[in-house]
Amino acid sequence: MKIIKLLIISSAIISLPVQAVDTEALTKEARGVSMSFGKALKGHLMGGMKAGGPVNALTVCNTKAPEVTQAAGQSSGWGVARTSLKLRNTSNAPDAWERSVLQQFEERKIAGEDITKMEATEVINADGRKTFRYMKAVPTVGPCVLCHGAEIAPEVEAKIKQLYPQDKARGFKPGDIRGAFTLRKAL
Repeated sequence: MKIIKLLIISSAIISLPVQAVDTEALTKEARGVSMSFGKALKGHLMGGMKAGGPVNALTVCNTKAPEVTQAAGQSSGWGVARTSLKLRNTSNAPDAWERSVLQQFEERKIAGEDITKMEATEVINADGRKTFRYMKAVPTVGPCVLCHGAEIAPEVEAKIKQLYPQDKARGFKPGDIRGAFTLRKAL
């Protein structure tokens, strides 16, 4: 008599707990990174303005902003960038999510919302990974119009053409949305 051994495989479904995303904590962290990043950029820009006016500030922005952006990302562990619907630097072009948020910011502004409080968050699937996205609107204030306004001094115009030949970041007035800080973190 032969003995037959049977292997029975269970078809039971096992549920493993899915780690919840603490969007409140991530939002708080992103706000802090955004605030530090904004202060650092503003410090360099205002230092450039004091040292040589808007023409010098353009040079500082052109060279220092990428360094400050990279340093903010490295020190925080976040992907950090700036973007706008009207770009000065084409390397800051918004992706589809950012473009949608920037358009929503414009709609919220029209509805009377305070630009300084505008932000957006979302957990999205990016390249097969959950990613937390955060954006903070950047308002146009007085000094911004020296380089981003409707009327720009000829020497500033010449420097913009030299540094940013594809510039579209013009026609802003105080109270407009200049763009946004945009952060991302893979979960």
